[in-house]
Amino acid sequence: MKTHSKIGFLGPEGTFTEIAAKTLFQEDERIPFPTIRTCLAAVEDGEIDYGVVPLENTIEGSVNMTLDLLSQQVSLPIVGELVLPIRQHLLVLPELEDLGEIKTVQSHPHAIAQCHQYLQSELPGVELKNAASTSAAAEFVKKSGDMSEGAIGNELAAEKYGLKIARSNIHDTEENDTRFLVVHKTPEPLPRTNLFREDRVTYKIILPSDYPGALHQVLSAFAWRNLNLTKIESRPMKTGLGNYFFIIDVEKPNNEILLKGVKEEIQALGIGISVLGEYPCFVVNGK
Repeated sequence: MKTHSKIGFLGPEGTFTEIAAKTLFQEDERIPFPTIRTCLAAVEDGEIDYGVVPLENTIEGSVNMTLDLLSQQVSLPIVGELVLPIRQHLLVLPELEDLGEIKTVQSHPHAIAQCHQYLQSELPGVELKNAASTSAAAEFVKKSGDMSEGAIGNELAAEKYGLKIARSNIHDTEENDTRFLVVHKTPEPLPRTNLFREDRVTYKIILPSDYPGALHQVLSAFAWRNLNLTKIESRPMKTGLGNYFFIIDVEKPNNEILLKGVKEEIQALGIGISVLGEYPCFVVNGK
């Protein structure tokens, strides 16, 4: 990885996606993009060197936009993944001392839902308002100058907008992580760091419409080689009802011959298989 790369991420600034980008590219320039599509397009066009986008959340599930763009519309290999714990905090103006003064709390709807128990027990009766993002909520509180306003967000948003973390870790469950993918124009994987957990391969599988048992055949090709599937997901081909392809994540084995054999066996069955990326997975342990 060259120094001083341009790193694009799904904005705005102060979001968990920026935290992911900052974690993996600490010394590089970070540039927010308004949508996943524009971020990936900027990588394709060479405006930026790497793109960081969300893929999956423990609670909310997969980000279908990311899956569909990478598997159907853009030709960008996955070169890295980061699993980041989602930790939500109550953010207020620095001068506020008594939380009883808070009348309104706003954030992204997902963040509000993730903190439901805390809000019910500790801030009963406050008005809850939806914002476009946790960062946008923090920015609103800062610009309002109103002590009765609070936001739910992360530590980066608090730092960016000069807010105080009045209460830390107000989310209802510790088991809330988000997977972020890193894409690049070439398949060169990111270098390993102390956050490295494992190597992974992501495949796109297209089944023939007139082949009963095709998915079973695909899974068997991995199973008898003792390859560990970490995820399998179907997505619509968008060519007609009932037409789907599959995204399969596999823990990469030390023996490359096993992966070569899988691909050859599946292709021999007349089933389409392509690699979306071979890459290292990094994990931030937030517990």
